[in-house]
Amino acid sequence: MKTILDKLNWRYATKKFDNSKKVSSKNLNTLLEGGRLTASSYGLQPYHIFVIENADVRKELRKVSYDQPQITDASHLIVLANKPTFDHAMIDDYIENIMAVRGLDKDDLKDFSETMKSTLLDLPDAQKNTWTSNQAYIVLGNLMTIAAEMEIDACPMEGFENAKYNEILGLTEKGLNAAVVLAVGYRSAEDETQNHTKVRYSQEQIVTHI
Repeated sequence: MKTILDKLNWRYATKKFDNSKKVSSKNLNTLLEGGRLTASSYGLQPYHIFVIENADVRKELRKVSYDQPQITDASHLIVLANKPTFDHAMIDDYIENIMAVRGLDKDDLKDFSETMKSTLLDLPDAQKNTWTSNQAYIVLGNLMTIAAEMEIDACPMEGFENAKYNEILGLTEKGLNAAVVLAVGYRSAEDETQNHTKVRYSQEQIVTHI
């Protein structure tokens, strides 16, 4: 039986997908549910996950992604969009959600709410954008690991025109910003990079125990 390390050694950033193979609805839902369950700071989830299946939209996105074939050839294209700025409403909505799920009163969560607001709301917009983008990258890492466990190929992508993605997907008016993209599907037999030996530093080189 393959271990998680076997799966992580198996995975690579797929450069050429087999566009005739599709991730099943069941497996896609499992992948997305894993994204939903990903840890985030305070549990706020300051991002949104978009699954791009429309072929015409993906053709437009490819044009502003340096013509990378993964954009159109992968089974699904996942765009992780962060909230570049936010106000008290994001925290208030989260508090309401906690109340509903856990059956708590607002007074029970007053200290938690005030801690989040005092920590986050006075940050400059640039810092808010960096923080929420970092949260989206946590989702990216989790999606890639889950995909590997399911032997679904994936390619994380930063090579795209951010502003154009925001325009094509209507993200700005939603208060969102395209942070990073993940193409998922199944590798093509013609993708030579799947045969490349994985290159990583050894634990002795990259890990320090203190």
